[in-house]
Amino acid sequence: MRLAFISDIHANLPALEAVLADLDRQRPDAVYCLGDLVSYAPWPNEVVQLIRQHRIPTLMGNHDYTLSQLTEGQILPTVPPDHKKWAGAQSLAFTHALLGNEERAFLGSLPRHIRLEFDTADGRSDLLMVHGSPTSLNEYLLEDRTETDMLSVMEKARADILLFGHSHLPYHRQLPGHNPEKPTYRHAINTGSVGKPKDGDPRAGYVLMEWTGGEPHVTMIRVSYDIERTAQAIEKSQLPDEFANRLRRAY
Repeated sequence: MRLAFISDIHANLPALEAVLADLDRQRPDAVYCLGDLVSYAPWPNEVVQLIRQHRIPTLMGNHDYTLSQLTEGQILPTVPPDHKKWAGAQSLAFTHALLGNEERAFLGSLPRHIRLEFDTADGRSDLLMVHGSPTSLNEYLLEDRTETDMLSVMEKARADILLFGHSHLPYHRQLPGHNPEKPTYRHAINTGSVGKPKDGDPRAGYVLMEWTGGEPHVTMIRVSYDIERTAQAIEKSQLPDEFANRLRRAY
């Protein structure tokens, strides 16, 4: 069984197209998306439509939730240019004005969790997909969490394998399994970001997971795409230019 996990596309159509082309070559058995289809780039409708065309099971991200709660024509509060949240407010207003009613309704219909259960050589393995954390769309599960804290999060969520996004910082962390007498692990996996990486590598990122025995084999994959096409489209739009600079430098 080979599964692929993508997340945090953020309206970056060229990045999504490149990842989907790479997935065609990888030929996983299934692809899942952990949310945040919109914001920060000029193609929110096209990204939603492409995800739907490929029938990819998708979670709700925090940006998806926020945009889905707005109504057509709703006037958003203005934020002064010197405010630390000005760029985010500009992105929200831009995407809100652009987003179609059908696409908005789709974002509002997305689930917050997807759970898969597998029978392995070591017994049943529970895989849980979330956007931020099992309890919040906005919580960051960063790599520097203590082992005790991360194990507590996974134990409460009943997850042997926990996949999440939101921070745009990919990592795979192996944690002790339930039985200390067996060499099994629990896995915390941040898929990184397709459309807005923040780890210094501007290429689109996703995760490929394969089971060949009891433990999954996890591969962090990076895909080159036409970053300038997206960056220049941002600069030509009403979005803040800083989003283009962040895209080029992946921070």
